Amino acid sequence: MNKISTLSLFSVLTFALGFTTACGQAAPGASRLSVVDRIGGPDGGWDYASFDSARRRVYVAHGSSVMMIEADTGKVTANFAAGTHLHSVLTIPGSDRLLTTNSGDDSARLLNAADGALIASVPTAKDPDAAIYDPSSGLVLVMGGDSGTITFVDVKAAKAVGTLVVGGALEFPALDGTGKLFVNVETKNEIAVIDLATRAVTTRYPLAGCVAPTGLAYVQGGRLVSACANGVAKILDAASGKDLATLKIGARPDAVLYDATRGLAYVPSGMTGTMAVIALSGPRDNSVIDSVVTQVGARTGAVDEKTGRIYLPAAQYVLPVPQGQRPTTKPGTFQVLVLDRR
Repeated sequence: MNKISTLSLFSVLTFALGFTTACGQAAPGASRLSVVDRIGGPDGGWDYASFDSARRRVYVAHGSSVMMIEADTGKVTANFAAGTHLHSVLTIPGSDRLLTTNSGDDSARLLNAADGALIASVPTAKDPDAAIYDPSSGLVLVMGGDSGTITFVDVKAAKAVGTLVVGGALEFPALDGTGKLFVNVETKNEIAVIDLATRAVTTRYPLAGCVAPTGLAYVQGGRLVSACANGVAKILDAASGKDLATLKIGARPDAVLYDATRGLAYVPSGMTGTMAVIALSGPRDNSVIDSVVTQVGARTGAVDEKTGRIYLPAAQYVLPVPQGQRPTTKPGTFQVLVLDRR
């Protein structure tokens, strides 16, 4: 989860809110994407969203509960499953289980995907945040945000089977499918590269010109797309760490959403209320083809590759933000924005 300073948040939010209000509903650009619907949900903070392609669902890690949306009907289950300071909801392919990360009690909770019932609670390293499923081992890799430690969770056995200290504050991970794990290290402006067979950090890729990398995706052509808080996206060769491109995006993104079907990456930026659309048509053909107006606060999301629809959680902030305090949101304003092509 992206850590935001309250001072910079106040100044940029004030500007961005005025900007998005003035723009209103922007006309579709090159991507033809725009906000076509808004699905209301309960008040409270949120972190990552994810899409369950097998069950056609959207999950939002929403404070103390998982919000679930049925993608084909729009039906909402506001309290699908309980949690404590939830960060992510992960689908376990080929199983009837989900996994959530909970920094409130430093746990990964295994849930029944049918009804959200708790199966087991697995202790993790401090501040479990993002998580990813490794199909080669059947393990879930849980990133410890503040602890800088990865916890390896055996889903079938419902227990932790190891840890790895990476160091720094860990953000989002990505897999290359051949046994390598990549993870953004927010406090070191780098990507740590991990050999899963030996559970060791083999190298670190510096992200020149990137401040506080958060979202990360492994995309076609063996590339990594990393989103940085200072309004740039870095594209690296995953095998070597070679810098391929630096692209201008909005400020304070917290996710990179990869649509492999369309060869696009989407980067929602919370402070500017925009979403960059990045075309990935070739190894060196990386370009921002559109900047879609979304809403201030929309910084994470999920994509449905079947339909191409994108889901972005957001809410309206209370301004001004008191000095030294975290921002709060206005009651009754939490929504999941739905973006589609017109």
